[in-house]
Amino acid sequence: MASSFHNELKGLLRSIGYLADQVDTVEAAARIKSNIWFRGPNVWILAFSIIIASVGLNVNSTAVIIGAMLISPLMGPIIGVGLALGTNDTETLRLSAVNLLVMVAISLLASSLYFLISPLELANPTELAARTHPTIYDVLIAFFGGLAGILENARKERGTVLSGVAIATALMPPLCTAGYGLANGNWQYFLGASFLFLINGIFIILATYLMVRVLGFRKVEFTDSKMAVRRKIVIWVVTLAIIVPSVLSAIQVVRENNFERNLKAFIADSKSFGRGYVYNYEIDGLTAELYLVGDGMSDDDTEELLAAAERHGIQRDQLSIKEHSFGSAREASERIIRSLNEKAESDIARKDAEIKLLERQIETLRGEDIPYAQVAREVKYQFPAVRDLTIARGAAVSTDSLRVRPCTQVLATTASALRRSEVTELENWLRIRLADTTVVVNNLVEKP
Repeated sequence: MASSFHNELKGLLRSIGYLADQVDTVEAAARIKSNIWFRGPNVWILAFSIIIASVGLNVNSTAVIIGAMLISPLMGPIIGVGLALGTNDTETLRLSAVNLLVMVAISLLASSLYFLISPLELANPTELAARTHPTIYDVLIAFFGGLAGILENARKERGTVLSGVAIATALMPPLCTAGYGLANGNWQYFLGASFLFLINGIFIILATYLMVRVLGFRKVEFTDSKMAVRRKIVIWVVTLAIIVPSVLSAIQVVRENNFERNLKAFIADSKSFGRGYVYNYEIDGLTAELYLVGDGMSDDDTEELLAAAERHGIQRDQLSIKEHSFGSAREASERIIRSLNEKAESDIARKDAEIKLLERQIETLRGEDIPYAQVAREVKYQFPAVRDLTIARGAAVSTDSLRVRPCTQVLATTASALRRSEVTELENWLRIRLADTTVVVNNLVEKP
């Protein structure tokens, strides 16, 4: 009875996960090979993707960055490398690698150029910073995204999976972040983003290689036995060059994530220590610097702090303590408050400077873009009845819909009322003369 149930369950699971009649490996291989080339539409698509990703990172827009992920053509040669390794196809491997390197180089150069000439400088570039610290989640997403990507390519009835894979396994944003690091000489951003791109690319290749083997893609057969041996050696060398770094990088990412988690738990338990206070910390890989403020820690206090760190799985040589002693807790508090006040005053001064600059720009727009005297002379020449001319730029607001629209009001003062045709003629002339279609002329009659 138990054996029968086991066999039925195994048969059910096998039927659910059966793929043989749902995939076309021959068509999939041809499709993948056709997408590895850096020519034709792929050139333009790459250019558009670089611009969109760079602008999105520059303006801190998640939605724009997602758009760049969707249209990036980098996935083509990356999957091509995985396919080539899985099918022993050295020619496809060479072409995929060359095209991938060309795309990566162009992406780095173009994004660097963009950030060099971009006038926008973000105070808090969270989207850029988010792509400089790979985590174990990036490894898992890249690997399983790669599995989904090659399976979708091989499926007879293709759906929308590739769009989700492109978003999950982001390739262009890390490259453009690396370009930002190059443009600004920020090597932490460059190295961190490059590492994230490598992790994504390597694990997509690894996932593709494994799925190609599982799905039974047709392997390249060599008639020359010596050539076959040489090419298989090349394939295995490249495969090991992909697999070994991917495993090592995954281990490194896991260790860094565990270290960061342990450090945060340690600091949460040890914010106040002796007569000191941990007010900040910085993590660099598997080491960290703690910043303490207070009366000064004794050797016993330091020893107790390091022992507490060890209890949280942090070794002594992984911590560096930076201590700022102010003599007393009260003095420390005063020093911190004074520092905060100085920062607030600095921010206020910067805001005041920005306000004054904007006020000057408004005055410039108000006073210099309209040659009032010249316009008045021209109006007097064409409309002698006009004695006085008032021009004011502002806004018209609908009291019903509260819709605000720009408007330039002109008040023409005359001794006797102008005909409606004269008002319209003056209005049309001023719209052309001032290059402003919002001009509205009103006639004010004042008896002499």
